[in-house]
This record gives sequence, structure tokens and C-alpha cells, in this order.
Amino acid sequence: MLCAAAATEAAAQDGTIVLNQQLQLGDVLAGQTLNVVDSQDQVTVETSAQGNSASGAVENGSITVQSDQDMRGNAVATTNITLGGETWGAVNAASQAGGNYLAVSAYNADLTVDATQSNTGDVVSATTEVGDSDARLHGGVAVNASAISNTVALAGQASALQGTIDQSSSAVVRSFGRVESQYIPATGSVNSEAIVNAVAVNSNATSGQDLSIVQRSTGDFVEAEASANAGNAWDLASRARASGNQAVLYNEGGSVVTAVDQNNTSFVRASALTTAYDYGRAQAQARGVANEVSVGNNDIYVEIDNTQFNSGGVDVVATFSGTNGYDVAVGAEAVGNNVTGFACSECEGYLEARNTQTNSGDVSAVANTAVAGSNRSVITGANAVGNAASFYVSSPSH
Repeated sequence: MLCAAAATEAAAQDGTIVLNQQLQLGDVLAGQTLNVVDSQDQVTVETSAQGNSASGAVENGSITVQSDQDMRGNAVATTNITLGGETWGAVNAASQAGGNYLAVSAYNADLTVDATQSNTGDVVSATTEVGDSDARLHGGVAVNASAISNTVALAGQASALQGTIDQSSSAVVRSFGRVESQYIPATGSVNSEAIVNAVAVNSNATSGQDLSIVQRSTGDFVEAEASANAGNAWDLASRARASGNQAVLYNEGGSVVTAVDQNNTSFVRASALTTAYDYGRAQAQARGVANEVSVGNNDIYVEIDNTQFNSGGVDVVATFSGTNGYDVAVGAEAVGNNVTGFACSECEGYLEARNTQTNSGDVSAVANTAVAGSNRSVITGANAVGNAASFYVSSPSH
């Protein structure tokens, strides 16, 4: 870990420079196996495997972060919990696997970032499996599996964020989450997320952004799979999301200038499966996107220069199978290239966008629903889009 470099006001006159170089050659493996019978209280398990990680912050000054992270091994996190009999407390199980991670925050400061992340390992994998065929989970269950090859997270408050981010990955990225139970008289959820390259920037309180982002995903595939299964469940859901390249930026106060270049050749697959013989509410939601950009500013000025190319296929399947119950919701969404940009309408916002999208991969979304007995409602949807672009002067809340 590279810990925070907190710039004082005196140091801010000259600025603070952080030089970070990290190289991980071997595998990073983390695993837990539990066998629990008749637990009277909560069962909470977290497993994490991370190749390179660095974090920092600046307050009342300025900082320049030059970071070069190189992951060449595998990152694998596995959690396996067998629950027999009666489990009365809530069950929470999570596995996280990552290749490279960089997080920097700025508070009333200037932040300049020059970040490069490369992952040439074979795999980034997170697996979380919970339950048993006779498990009775009275307190509910939350299963999470998250695998991300490269991550850059920036945050600012009354700050200026600028610089360049370059991410590339040839690793296979996969996540798998599963729960099996006889009875869940509470909320039961399985969330599975797999992302190759991820950039998240959030700034507020009169902040501004000027960032250039390049993302390359060249691995064989990226896959997220969620499976939620019970004999009798009150509120059961499986949710899977798989992405090749993802950049999400939001700002309040000040301008946002963004240039994004995304290229994905990986096969993207997301699968969500929910099964229950008796159920109150049941959901299966799956989403797969090769390249995705979202840029929003709750202020006047937004400038977006977006280029996206996808040649990998996108395959999304959401499935529910049950007998007797009440409400069922099944949704599948598959997108080759997607960009969204918005500025504030109440501040007479101005948005300037230049957009180029090319998709040559097959895009498929399938929703399967089978109800063998009786129920109250079924709502399903399947949406497949090659290229999608949305630009508007508004705010999501308006």
C-alpha cells in the first residue's frame, strides 16, 4: 500500500509529487471454507485478493501523482460456505479479486494524475458460494462476487481534478456468486460483477474535471454469473453485470472536460439465474456492456470527446424458473458501445459532444421465464443494442 500524502499549506506552494511504481509477478490467492450448522447469530465472511494497490489524498494544497502499476500474476478470491440446519442471523458473504487499484482524493486542492495500469496475468477471479440444499436462512442472505482487473477511483471536494489514465488488460476476468437454500423467509440476493477496466470519478462542492482516459480490454472473455436458488423464498434476486471498459464521471460546480478512448475485443457474458418452487417476489437481472461511458455535470459546462470500438461479442441471459408465487421480474440488457452525457438544465447548461462508435461484435439479450404453477404478475424485458448514445441538458433527478 502507498498511503496518503497529505499536503500542508506550506507544501502547497511548491506542490507535492508522489511517484508510485508497483510490479506484481506472482499469483495472489485468498480463500476461505466454512462449514456451519445451526448458527444462532450472523455469519459474515469477506475474502479479498489484490495484486497492486495504492491510495492517497491531499488537503488544502496540490499534489501530482505519477503511478505505474503492472500486474503479471493471477488474482483469485474464493469463499465457500456450507450452512446446514437453521441459520437465524443474517448471512453476508463477499469475495473481491483485483489486479491493479489506485484511489486518490482531494479536498480543497488541486490533483493531477498520470496513471498507467497494465494486467497481463492469466485471470482475475472471484467466487462466492453459500448454502446447502437443506439450509434454512431465517435472517436472509447477501452473496457478492466482484472481479475487476484495473481500477482508478478519484474523488474531489472543492477541488480541480486533471490528468491522464491509461488502462490495459489481457487477463480473463470472471465472477461467480451462488446461494442454495431450502427456505429464506427474508431478503436473499446474489450480486456478481466482472469488469476489465474501470474508472470512477466523483467531485462536488465547486469542483472541476479535465481528464483523458484510454482503456484497452484484450482478454479472451469477461464473465459475471449469479445464481439464486431456494425451495421457498420470500424475496429472492440474482443480478449479474459484466463490462469490458467502463468510465463513470460526475461533477458538481465547475466544468467537465473529458476525452475517452475505449477498445474492447473480449467476449462479454452476463448470466443471472433465479429458481424457487414457492416465492413471494423473484428477480433475475443481467446486463453486459463492451464499452460504457457516463459523464455528468450538475453545472453549466460539459465537453465530451468519445471514441469506442468493440469487436467482441456480448451475450446476456436472465432466467427465472418457479412454480407457485406472486411477482416475477426478469430483465436482460446487452450493449456493444454506450455513452451518456448530461449538463444541468436549471443552470442553462452547455454540452458539447463528439462521438464515434463502431461495433462489429454480435450483441444478444435473452430473458427466459417459466412458471409451472400460479402467480400474480410477470414482468420481463430483453434489450440488445449495438451502439447507444444519449446527450441531454438535464439532471437525472429532473
